[in-house]
Amino acid sequence: MFASVALVLWVGLRLAFSGLDAWPGAVIGGVVYAGWMSWWIVRRRRADAGSVGVDSAAVPALDRRIMKGDIPDDPAERQAMARLARRRREKLTRARGWAFPLLAVMVFGGSAFWFAVGEYVRGGVMAAFGVLFLGWLVWMNRRALRRIDRVESQLRTATP
Repeated sequence: MFASVALVLWVGLRLAFSGLDAWPGAVIGGVVYAGWMSWWIVRRRRADAGSVGVDSAAVPALDRRIMKGDIPDDPAERQAMARLARRRREKLTRARGWAFPLLAVMVFGGSAFWFAVGEYVRGGVMAAFGVLFLGWLVWMNRRALRRIDRVESQLRTATP
């Protein structure tokens, strides 16, 4: 499923920016990108499954249950869900100390460059989009952490 979405998005964007004459390169690039993204997702899912102690096919269902706050009745599944929630929390907080500041430097450094060379409109647009993008990333990170907090709290209070 993800590979087909990645393929369609890649080809659509490449054709939109390069024109319809660029379709062979867009399709080849889309196939390579879709294959790489599929490989990366499968590798991540297997690593998550190994660290949590479940089958790799169960990881997406557990992720959905975490995001919805749906606590399973089975004690073994609750334990696996708690381990996955702990892993997700670790992944969300591990790089936060350097990733957000680095993104800010990249976005606002580019904006400062455009201001320095006299392209005030480009610099202003890049700064505005940078503020929106970084704000959205922080909001999404906090929202995911709140959901994980809620699920971990529910898992602690669930009857064994």
